[in-house]
Amino acid sequence: MSTPDVLFESTLKSLPLIYRGKVRDVYDVDDRHMLIITTDRLSAFDVILPNPIPDKGRMLTTLSNFWFKRMHAVVPNHLSDKRPEDILSDADELAQTAGRAIVVRKLKALPIEAIVRGYLSGSGWKDYQKSGAVCGITLPAGLKMADKLPEAIYTPSTKAAAGSHDQNIDFEHTRKQVGDALAAQVRAVALRLYEQAAAHALQRGIIIADTKFEFGVDEHGTLTLIDEILTPDSSRFWPADQYRPGSSPPSFDKQFVRDYLETLDWNKKAPGPELPADILRKTAEKYREALRRLTE
Repeated sequence: MSTPDVLFESTLKSLPLIYRGKVRDVYDVDDRHMLIITTDRLSAFDVILPNPIPDKGRMLTTLSNFWFKRMHAVVPNHLSDKRPEDILSDADELAQTAGRAIVVRKLKALPIEAIVRGYLSGSGWKDYQKSGAVCGITLPAGLKMADKLPEAIYTPSTKAAAGSHDQNIDFEHTRKQVGDALAAQVRAVALRLYEQAAAHALQRGIIIADTKFEFGVDEHGTLTLIDEILTPDSSRFWPADQYRPGSSPPSFDKQFVRDYLETLDWNKKAPGPELPADILRKTAEKYREALRRLTE
């Protein structure tokens, strides 16, 4: 499905396809660069749904680029000085990439999802109900769903392949994976990114309940942000004026779609169910509102 506002799957012929992720199509440019196209695909419960969200890829790209620029003083990112139009010449291929593609440096990705939680929700809330802790971090007793935590916590997970589920892990596990120094740096940088972003978002009427970051290292071992950052796909965004501890707040992110899917008789395995037109439209509106509030 491809129109000016909708791209479910890119079809570049001039570059070799490296892989298709849940949302992004990645192409090989040269020995130092890749081209990443953010499509309008939407995944939920690790299943790619059949309906794209109109213009979602452009909105995610715009918001990620905003945060990459804003957070550059905290940690470098994978953006290169090349543009898609420097790489591509075919008019159809340029149309597919317009507003939704970036050219990035090739880095060694770390096998960690660096998740930071400022509020108790999602899988963290489920873990807390069972054990009073999240990823091995003991929390105060008596917390309610969506409560603000005393301080943001770092709760990493594994990076699963498409179709598989990420698994929550503790900090000790990450030390074994990447070494003490790098594990500590990832945790410190992720917490700093979250705290700065959460403060900015709150000024714009958005609570960032939690988010995930992905990192790589370059040939010098420099920690570098990769993938996306602080988007409705990688974060839980709540409207501050509707936040009430004890219940799940409405959201500016794909939790809206998850909530709809929970009402269906679906086993959360591929293929995913078709989404009604009103769910597609409302989801696009929520992404657009988050982008507007955070960047204008």
